[in-house]
Amino acid sequence: MSLKTRLSAALAAMLLAVLSGTAGYHFIEGWSVFDSLYMTVITLGTVGYGETHPLHTAGRIFTIFLILFGIGILTYSFSVITAFLVEGDLKHAIRRRRMERKIKSLDGHYIICGGGRTGRYLIDELVKTNRPFVVVDQDPALVQTLAEEGFLVVAGDSSLDETLKQAGIERAQGLAACLPSDKDNLFVTITARGLNPRLRVVSKLVDREVGDKLLRSGADAVVSPTSIGGLRLASELVRPTAAHFLDQMLRAGDESLRIDEAAVGNVGAGKTLEEATLRPSFDLMVLAVRPAGKDDYHFHPPAHTPLQKGDVLVVMGHAGEVGKLQAALA
Repeated sequence: MSLKTRLSAALAAMLLAVLSGTAGYHFIEGWSVFDSLYMTVITLGTVGYGETHPLHTAGRIFTIFLILFGIGILTYSFSVITAFLVEGDLKHAIRRRRMERKIKSLDGHYIICGGGRTGRYLIDELVKTNRPFVVVDQDPALVQTLAEEGFLVVAGDSSLDETLKQAGIERAQGLAACLPSDKDNLFVTITARGLNPRLRVVSKLVDREVGDKLLRSGADAVVSPTSIGGLRLASELVRPTAAHFLDQMLRAGDESLRIDEAAVGNVGAGKTLEEATLRPSFDLMVLAVRPAGKDDYHFHPPAHTPLQKGDVLVVMGHAGEVGKLQAALA
């Protein structure tokens, strides 16, 4: 029997003992309900106040049985309540320490500031693509929910240095500011950029007029849910098949088909796509190549396309295959 079940049973037994005692004194002695309840409480509580009214023989016999059985019930109930409180605190402390150790072991992970509605979509995507992350939020209920679901979470204000350090910002690869207001996201961006200049910071944008301020404050990119929603409406209106394809790709259960990227390191440098055996070795489709240091793309590159260190390949395939490619080219 679980501790919560035992606690429910103990509380029910306590209530039954009090109700039984009250009813007993009321019908045996003819006392008022309040006097009967008072007598029951002081009897079960063993406070020694004395009898509320003189007891008859039947009332004294009833009191003997109430003491024998009622005090046993109360003793058991209090022990279960104490165990519930102690075990709950202990489990929380153990889970907290285990989580802190896991966060300290992370390197190259992502930090999600705000686990609300927007942050939840980001959490789901990182889970599907097997990317390590830590969620930062100051809502106790949300923090508890995320922790119970098995996610790494830090409780606190994500605009504070100490909170982001607990999330391992010095070792993080990227941070997403998903808080409800632009002001909060602005503070998070400034704090994060100061703690880790190499960090990629992406911020949610509510008011489009604030976008430039967020970029000047250190954000690498800003994303407006309203703007994306409008573009999606346009896609559903004029290109429904393409929109449906993207939906199927993102929601395909365990398949996790994604458009992703892989940077070319020393392994692939100086080779062509064919020589690097990208296409035969990996079940991926290379959609484009962005040359190192440039902001343009070569779409649908041929097999003889030369690769240089720092080039970025835009590929489409299952998340596991993308991960293998990223590791092979790093």
